[in-house]
Amino acid sequence: LEFCVEDSTDVKVVIEDQRLVFSCKNADGVEFYNEINLYARVNSKDSREKRSDRSITCFMRKWKEKVAWPRITKENIKPAWLSVDFDNWRDWEGDEEVERAMVEQYAEMLERVTDKGPPPAMDDLDVSTTCQLLPTTLLSRARALTSPGSRTAAAAPAAPLRQPPGAEVLLSLDWERRFDHMQQHSGQHLITAIAEQMFGFKTTSWELGRQRSLIELDTPSMTAEQVKALEKSVNEKIRDRVPVTVRELAADDPEIERVRSRGLPDDHVGPVRVVDIEGIDSNMCCGTHVSNLSDLQVIKLLGVEKGKKNKTNLIFLVGNRVLKSVEQSHSTEKALTSLLKNGPGEHVEAVKRLQSSVKLLQKNNLNLLRDIAVLIARDFKSKPAPRQLFVLHRKEGDSEFMNIIANEIGTEETLLFLTVGDEKEAGLFLLAGPVEAVENLGPRVAELLGGKGAGKRDRFQGKAAKMSRRGEVEALLQEFISHRSPE
Repeated sequence: LEFCVEDSTDVKVVIEDQRLVFSCKNADGVEFYNEINLYARVNSKDSREKRSDRSITCFMRKWKEKVAWPRITKENIKPAWLSVDFDNWRDWEGDEEVERAMVEQYAEMLERVTDKGPPPAMDDLDVSTTCQLLPTTLLSRARALTSPGSRTAAAAPAAPLRQPPGAEVLLSLDWERRFDHMQQHSGQHLITAIAEQMFGFKTTSWELGRQRSLIELDTPSMTAEQVKALEKSVNEKIRDRVPVTVRELAADDPEIERVRSRGLPDDHVGPVRVVDIEGIDSNMCCGTHVSNLSDLQVIKLLGVEKGKKNKTNLIFLVGNRVLKSVEQSHSTEKALTSLLKNGPGEHVEAVKRLQSSVKLLQKNNLNLLRDIAVLIARDFKSKPAPRQLFVLHRKEGDSEFMNIIANEIGTEETLLFLTVGDEKEAGLFLLAGPVEAVENLGPRVAELLGGKGAGKRDRFQGKAAKMSRRGEVEALLQEFISHRSPE
C-alpha cells in the first residue's frame, strides 16, 4: 500500500493482524488519517513501512501467502481515496516462482536502506560476463551482467547468495529489461539536455518507473506549447542518428569542468566516466546506455504534473514503451467501441451520457429508498400493539435510510436495531432508542458484530464486519427488554 503524500511529517503507521491505521501531515501542515480493515489476516510482526519524499509505502505479508485476495478491504465497498496502482500491478497467476521470490526479498532490502540515500538499483552496471563481488549479499533482483544472446552456466539464485570477496561469478541477463532501461536512461539524458538548451529548465532528479518515467525540472510550470516543441526537437535528434559514446577522464582533467554534473564526492578516487551525446550533451554517468540515439526509436512526452517545492514533473516514454502504450491504448479503444457501440471519436461523449444517467438513477434510487423507509416506519406504527423492539436488515440501504426509519418511528419508547449491507460479512448498523438503553447496549452491539461505532444520546451507529451475528444481537436486545423494569 502506497500513501501518496509528499514531504510528509509526523508519520504514524500501525499494522495490526486485520487492520492498518495511517496518519501524517503534508508540507502545508494538513493532517491525513486513513483506517483500513483488511480483507484477511496479515502477519503484523513481519510487516513494515518505508517513507520517502514522495510517499509512504507499507509492506504487509499475508498470513496465508498463496491465497489471492479479491480486494484489499474487508468491506465490499471501494473508498473514494483508494485506487489500484496499475504501474505495479502483478497478475498472481502469471508470476513465475523466481518473480515471487524477488517480491519476498524486497522487504528485506528495505531493512538495509538507511537515511543516507536510496538503495542501488544495480541497473547502471556496465555490460559484462563476469563481475567481482564485494563482501556483501547478492540479491536476485540484480540479474543482469551478460551480453544479449550469450549462454550462462547458471542463473542467479532466487535466495541471497554469499560469495567471498574477489570471487568470479557468472550471471544471466534479462536483456529485454536491460535494453528498456537503456532506452529510458539515454532518453532522459537527451530530454534533459534539450530542455536546458531550449528553455533553461535544469533537471534536478528523475525517476525510472515500471511503465512510465518522469524528469523533475526546476521550473514552476511548463506550457503545452513548450512540451510539444521539446518533443519535436528530441525526436529530430533521434532521426539524425547521433552517436552516444563513453569515455573515462582523470579526476584532475580540465575537460571535467565542461561536463554536466552535480560534482564529485570529496572522497572520489580513480577515473571519471562520462557519457557523450555527440554535439548535444556530456554528462558524468555510470549507467548503461544505447550506442546511438536511433536506438531510442521514438520519445513521447505524455505531459506535465505539479512537482514538489515549486518544480514540474515531465512524464515520458521511450522506444518500446511507446509501442506498448499504443498497443494498450488500441486494445482499450477496441473494447470501448464494442461496449459503447460507437466510434473512438464519440467515446468521451458516450461516457459523459452514461455518467449522467448513472447519477440520475442513483438520485432516483435514493428517493425510492427514502420513500420505502417512511412506509416501513408507518407500517410499524400502524400496528394495534406497538412492539418495544424493531429489527430490520436491508441490503441496499445506507445510513440515511436507517436514520429516516428511526426518525419516523421515534426513539422514546421503541428500541431499533437496523442494518444495511451484506447479510453475512461487512455492513453498517444503527442502534436507536431510549438513551439509557443505547448507552448501555451500543458498545456491546458493536463488539458482537466485530465492528466499531460511536454514539450520542439516543443513537449509536458504526461499521460491522460480522453481519452474520445479527441474530445474537437481536437475542441480546430481547433479553434486555425482558429484564427492563416496567415504568
